[in-house]
Amino acid sequence: MTDAFALMNAVGLIGFAFVGAAKAIEERYDVFGVTVVGVMTALGGGTTRDLLLNRVPNSLQSPGEVGLSLLGVTAAVVFVHYLDDGHQHPVVLTADAIGLAAFSTTGALLAHQAGLPVFAVVALATVNAAGGGAISDLLLGRTPFILREDFYASCAVIGGLTFWALAQMDVTVGLASTGCALAVLAARGLGLGREWSLPTVQVRERHDTR
Repeated sequence: MTDAFALMNAVGLIGFAFVGAAKAIEERYDVFGVTVVGVMTALGGGTTRDLLLNRVPNSLQSPGEVGLSLLGVTAAVVFVHYLDDGHQHPVVLTADAIGLAAFSTTGALLAHQAGLPVFAVVALATVNAAGGGAISDLLLGRTPFILREDFYASCAVIGGLTFWALAQMDVTVGLASTGCALAVLAARGLGLGREWSLPTVQVRERHDTR
């Protein structure tokens, strides 16, 4: 459990910090702003997850989490100038998909470790995976895109359900984690490739008949 969590958590921290910092650079934030957005993208979801689990957030206990986040920010500062399409560049989208898969898995892992039911496994997988991105959008002055467009948070839901289903089969935690991560990556890849999005609620226009 510890090894699987540590690996997935490290991957997610670096990937999401890279993505958040790349978005801030695209918006022409200064170095401090880029760092804040990158770090909050990486740590926001996990911090929210830990608060829901009534735990002291890992981000406040482990300097390593902040260090990995800063590593992701540094990578964005160094390499983002070579990415022509900003946050839509394949490198950024790949880092984001990897972070999404990793954090979905860590959320599901901790919920499973706490003996929580399927709803909690899915909820914590989703909060852990999508929470940081929502916070970064607010810092960037945007409506969180997971609420309006794209097939994104749904991938974390699929991953959480996959983890729970595999755990019910009494497979090892490592296998359940691998299945969760692969399910998220597959769903995200298909969503990007086929431009999937969830339907919106259409409001009919009202005509004044008076």
